[in-house]
Amino acid sequence: MILLVRRIAAVCALGAALAACGTPENPRAGFRATPPAPAGPAPTRPPTLAPGPGGLTPVFHHGPRSQADRTVALTFDADMTADQGPRAAAGERFDHPELITTLRTLKVPATVFMTGRWAEEYPAEARSIGRDPLFEVANHSYSHYAFTDDCYGLPTVAEERMRADVTRAYAAFRAAGVPEAKPYFRFPGGCYDRRALRALSGTGVTAVQWDVVGGDAFATDAGAVARQVLRGVRPGSVVVLHCTRSAAPATERAIRTIVPELRRRGYRFVKVSELIGSAPR
Repeated sequence: MILLVRRIAAVCALGAALAACGTPENPRAGFRATPPAPAGPAPTRPPTLAPGPGGLTPVFHHGPRSQADRTVALTFDADMTADQGPRAAAGERFDHPELITTLRTLKVPATVFMTGRWAEEYPAEARSIGRDPLFEVANHSYSHYAFTDDCYGLPTVAEERMRADVTRAYAAFRAAGVPEAKPYFRFPGGCYDRRALRALSGTGVTAVQWDVVGGDAFATDAGAVARQVLRGVRPGSVVVLHCTRSAAPATERAIRTIVPELRRRGYRFVKVSELIGSAPR
């Protein structure tokens, strides 16, 4: 009995000594040399607006009109309708890499509202934009079909397919390698009604409109586009432009005028997420 007690004491002493010396982890013995690394901060969800009456999808048009902090968000719609694949295969370009390069050169933050079909056609470009901290990717539907009737001649998505069209776009972004598309949605053509807002309720998205129309769709006069934007911008403005070479060939040249002039006027370029984050709750 005395011998057994002495053996137990010796084992306990050895265990204490090993713990004090920080013995490396021994999987068989179950020792852990160091505590697990503390978890990093939980990722923060991008700001969104609260649902409207009856849970309707909220709609954002512009940020605060503060003269003290003149912010403006440039947004670019990367449009491609689901049935335009043959036109892309024939050589029509629905992307605009020169525009993205100019924004990077000028160090202009921007929000790109991308269709899922566009991301499928140009996955490398979608991934590059989505992984660049200068930009954020938001949802412009999968098909670019209208969510109301009579919307600039666009085909119409059925009400029961509206929600699926939005979620399909997010799936296309993930497949292209976009790490974090924002919970912001822009209706194709900017066309929506109560029925469309109700169809998307519960998805957690904020619908993002604008208060300045760039007028670059199918425009060839870059100077005219720049003048229209510069006339319309106010503090907190959201400007809608396009990231499509075939449908907006003058946009990149217009940006080279718009950006320095707005900076000269004291404006600071931000993404939509910052404007929404500064909006009254």
